[in-house]
Amino acid sequence: MNRPTVDAARHFPAAQALAEAEARSLSQVALGMVPSRILVIAYAVRDRIARGEPVVEFTVGDFAPGQFQVPAALKAHAVAAYEADQTNYPPANGLLELRQAILDHYRRDLGLDYPLDAVVVSSGVRPVLYSAYRCLLDPGEVVLTPVPSWNNNNFAQLVGAELVTVPSRPEDAFMPTAEALAPHIGKARLLVINSPLNPAGTVITRPQMEALCDLVLTENRRREAAGERLLYLVYDQVYRMLTFGDAEHLTPVAVRPEMAAYTLFADGISKGFAATGLRVGWMVAPPHITDRIRSLMTHVGAWAPKPEQVASAALLADDGAISAYLTEFLGALQARLDRLADAFAAWKAEGLPVDVIMPQGAIYLSVKFDLIGTPGVPDEDALVEWLLDRAGCAVIPFSAFGDDHNPGWVRFSVGAVSLADIDACLARLGPALQAVRG
Repeated sequence: MNRPTVDAARHFPAAQALAEAEARSLSQVALGMVPSRILVIAYAVRDRIARGEPVVEFTVGDFAPGQFQVPAALKAHAVAAYEADQTNYPPANGLLELRQAILDHYRRDLGLDYPLDAVVVSSGVRPVLYSAYRCLLDPGEVVLTPVPSWNNNNFAQLVGAELVTVPSRPEDAFMPTAEALAPHIGKARLLVINSPLNPAGTVITRPQMEALCDLVLTENRRREAAGERLLYLVYDQVYRMLTFGDAEHLTPVAVRPEMAAYTLFADGISKGFAATGLRVGWMVAPPHITDRIRSLMTHVGAWAPKPEQVASAALLADDGAISAYLTEFLGALQARLDRLADAFAAWKAEGLPVDVIMPQGAIYLSVKFDLIGTPGVPDEDALVEWLLDRAGCAVIPFSAFGDDHNPGWVRFSVGAVSLADIDACLARLGPALQAVRG
């Protein structure tokens, strides 16, 4: 049947009337949302690449399939699940075999023993992170987080919480200290920590973890005695499988077992298995909290696709496949991070205006360019443009992660680049830095 075509766009607001239309149409929450500065920079970089400019893409925390693939076992199990028509709705809290596989994996890998109702599965880590904010916080309550950190400002805005940020220091590898957090802990309802850290590529040390746990436990003992609402720790460990050298991934509950009552683990397959597009994440937490998170996700339909859940369960149960994959994966990541870090360390030793923190975890490297205030580089936006123009080097400044206290620090992400890409970038960047020194 031939039907007349309706041009729907004719009835949408014109560009000059868009602001008024938004004000008359959208909620205050929607009007308050801000775009990700990371993606704004990434889109601008992709425009340059589309124009044929020689740019090395160190911006987005993702993996290029040409560089890194998911484990072969994960792919095979997913294909088999589709071929077996495992395509109906999964349970709202996740497939039983996946939840059991997660808990068995935690027992073997992290030394943590949780009951089955402590885990809830979602379509990536973001839904459970958002659900934790939504289920634990009332409007106006305080989220406390160190900066630089990822996305906490957006989650806080969406639930009407007050975000309190505490700047971390390069000398602490941009990890939070109990001393810095202590003045704010009395008002906080949620403390959010990420290790290995996006954007810094560093891990929390045992003394730092012990002090943070003791801070939370002491505060909650006070609140228990006073009958006040408790303080919870969201511990985002989605990069936990990606550590290098002597760096050790620690958990609050292993360091201080009493923290099990107050800790929510956010985790998933996306980073440890280069599976960012497969969207399988989970939260492990006290069951009275995961029960409400499950209910919330039931209403918004945030469960992971069933075939990917089947495949993830099979992979997590296969320690041999995981070990073989990580040996190759970690080696390739570390080679890229080391190639960058060694170059910046050598340039620093030569007196060029750079600094670097050697890689400890995740897929990121922290580098400082002491160029702000030099001719043509008045601020961080100009620094990003300078690196693009002079070296074809696309990076994200720490200010995009909420940190306005450490100008000049940027994040290099190596998930989408080859060693040859890195060498090409360094070959352009070295002379550009030499020219600044004169």
